[in-house]
Amino acid sequence: MHKTQAESLTFLQGFVSQLSETPDDREIILCVPFTALSTLSKHLHGGRIQLGAQNIHWADSGAYTGEISGEMLTELGVRYVIVGHSERRQLFCDTDETVNQRLKAAQRHGLTPILCVGETKQQRDAGETEAIIQHQIEKGLVDIDQTRLIIAYEPIWAIGTGDTCETSEANRVTGLIRQQLTYKDVPIQYGGSVKPSNVDEIMAQPDIDGALVGGASLEPSSFSRIVNYQ
Repeated sequence: MHKTQAESLTFLQGFVSQLSETPDDREIILCVPFTALSTLSKHLHGGRIQLGAQNIHWADSGAYTGEISGEMLTELGVRYVIVGHSERRQLFCDTDETVNQRLKAAQRHGLTPILCVGETKQQRDAGETEAIIQHQIEKGLVDIDQTRLIIAYEPIWAIGTGDTCETSEANRVTGLIRQQLTYKDVPIQYGGSVKPSNVDEIMAQPDIDGALVGGASLEPSSFSRIVNYQ
């Protein structure tokens, strides 16, 4: 929940100006608040940056006050949507079952969902990381087309804490996720205190295909340095 429409445009101007040397094969997706989608869609049209939303409801319409449907998103030129982010699970009661329903809705409307999975500090300390991740993947991907999917491993204990998961451990867990998939080429991202100072090391890991960036994406020079990882 960051940036008004005006602030989003100011950000975009500063961000785009720093992408002149970004390799063509880098995929850049901005997942912005619902109020900024329409404004950014107009300014991103025809460009290399794709537009994403932060949530989607499983129903196409109905009495779901405060929610947003796939048709509403696609009308605005949205191509991607984050599903099951840890904050949605922790603060707004998303379960593996509702996450699965949201994934289905996204794919039904031609959107590529970014499924977030990850464990809490308590679960990690109890040695439950593998079991938690396996459960979230199994329940989340029921009847989901894995060829139209992105997965993000976000250890909850490393989000916004400045505590980054060791890169080797992040790579190990993303590798475990890949082993569970029937389609092995699903892009798997790491998310959790990704910043300019650690992105090069993170992206050097063989099983990590991308980054789901939180706080460090709010400032154009910081985010562009991440996009332009070495």
